[in-house]
Amino acid sequence: MLESALTHLECPECGRKFNADRVQNFCEDCRSPLLARYDLTRVAASVTRAQIAARPRGLWRWAELLPVRKEKFRLTLGEGDTPLLPAPRLGKTLKIKHLFIKDESPNPTGSFKARGLCVAVARALELGRREFVIPTAGNAGGALAFYAARGGAEAHVFMPKDAPRTNQEEVRAAGADLRLVDGLISDAARLAAKAARGKRWFDVSTFKEPYRAEGKKTMGLELAESFGWELPDVIIYPTGGGTGLVGMWKAFAELEALGWIGPKRPRMVTVQADGCAPVVRAFQSGAERTETWQNAHTLAAGLRVPNAFADRLILRALRESGGTALAVSDAEILEAQREMAQAEGLLACPEGAATLAGLRHLVKNGWVQPDETVILFNTGTGLKYI
Repeated sequence: MLESALTHLECPECGRKFNADRVQNFCEDCRSPLLARYDLTRVAASVTRAQIAARPRGLWRWAELLPVRKEKFRLTLGEGDTPLLPAPRLGKTLKIKHLFIKDESPNPTGSFKARGLCVAVARALELGRREFVIPTAGNAGGALAFYAARGGAEAHVFMPKDAPRTNQEEVRAAGADLRLVDGLISDAARLAAKAARGKRWFDVSTFKEPYRAEGKKTMGLELAESFGWELPDVIIYPTGGGTGLVGMWKAFAELEALGWIGPKRPRMVTVQADGCAPVVRAFQSGAERTETWQNAHTLAAGLRVPNAFADRLILRALRESGGTALAVSDAEILEAQREMAQAEGLLACPEGAATLAGLRHLVKNGWVQPDETVILFNTGTGLKYI
């Protein structure tokens, strides 16, 4: 049996430790997410990279570095081990020799949200919770609905009424309680919190619990493995709540502690839409926190997040890595979506297409060099937006 090496949870701001075998949300003193910590010495002594590579494909082959202790709670719908696609025609156009797309669209419910909600729901079930609530821009709600169904649990999903219709219908199809709200994901969060008050609904909002980031960090583990345990030079990531970016940055630190990679890190790049770019504004101004973006608007629903609860962790990863943050227009996103489809045969979601739009700027201003290895993240299928 594969055993989790989870030891405790920790606030990255004050260092306070929390019991990982009790239901936890976040550090209320610091208003900070909690991060899962593992006995990495034990992991290094008990398993090798080759052994993990030989296991059946899927997210749970990294079980020692994930928080679910008992195998019977490790829900799966086939998530993880998504393709890393060479993009030679786009690379030729942009004069980038080693350009790749990490394509998350084959995940269950068509997006990378499956990774985070799979692990969050599984761990909550293991800790005795059977009813969940989430505010969502779309894809996370669908993922929660289906993993809750898989685990025999109930889900309450609060979603802006102008979210893509496909997102709405998949939540209904899974039998979850869908509540459409006027406004943005921030309004959905406020109404979800109000509805959950006094009930035993477990809130799986972005970074309001510790384990969605653990599911998302497997993207970083897979990248390291795919490149022979040498990390790429640049990772360009569409950032709304930032769980994937923070999760991957955490994964790289854990891999180095295990002795499986060296100290080299990719430069992490956040791409947001120019109609909702709180992380970009904070990064460029040198601020440590983001400010709520007023009148947020963009066709990329997953980027329409006016403020990120994990803003400090996102900005820290960007700065520690020597990375950057930039915003692109909706027109650039649509053009990049067409280009990615026609050049590489991949129908990216708008959020994923935003990374290509961002790369164009970085190539033009010389921030990315022709001989560097660059990864674009397509976080979901474009079929949901048709």
